[in-house]
Amino acid sequence: MQRNIVVDTTGYVKPVCYRDIPSACPIFVRFPMPAAYASARRVKPLTDDRQGATYSISELAREFALTPRAIRFYEIEGLIAPRRRGQARIYGERERTRIKLILRGKRLGFALSEIRELFDIYAATGSERPQLAKFLQMLSDRRALLDQQREDIDAVLAEIAVLERDCRRRLRQRGPGADAADAGAAE
Repeated sequence: MQRNIVVDTTGYVKPVCYRDIPSACPIFVRFPMPAAYASARRVKPLTDDRQGATYSISELAREFALTPRAIRFYEIEGLIAPRRRGQARIYGERERTRIKLILRGKRLGFALSEIRELFDIYAATGSERPQLAKFLQMLSDRRALLDQQREDIDAVLAEIAVLERDCRRRLRQRGPGADAADAGAAE
């Protein structure tokens, strides 16, 4: 892909135009202006100090052991909203924190719709208090469900223990030669 860097002696930010991208949408990059324009080819991407650290989709995927597809899915679901620079997604601390919260919610067994509801409460109120109250209610409901599941599992395990004891008792009553006698009678 061919690019043209427009060098302007009065400016610090220069448009970089790619042949495949319409010139109406130049990509802006920041680089130090050398005395002689020899190093103008080494262009570094724009970093905006006001918005803090930024991450690429592959950096976040690597950090959280996710696939880029999973991160894009969270974007489609409206859970994260990265900034765009052309076709590239630029993720900030907000999206990084939200991915952490999404993964924590999933680990606790919440559906993505429930996680989105928590995000929406914070976005609507701008306050943490209603969000925390809703989260406490969701945790209480989840705990009740898990307690019920534990009781169900304990009941099934008790039934398995009874059946195992019964099978062992019946095997002891029949003795070791009973298997050969049963096989001959079945033929």
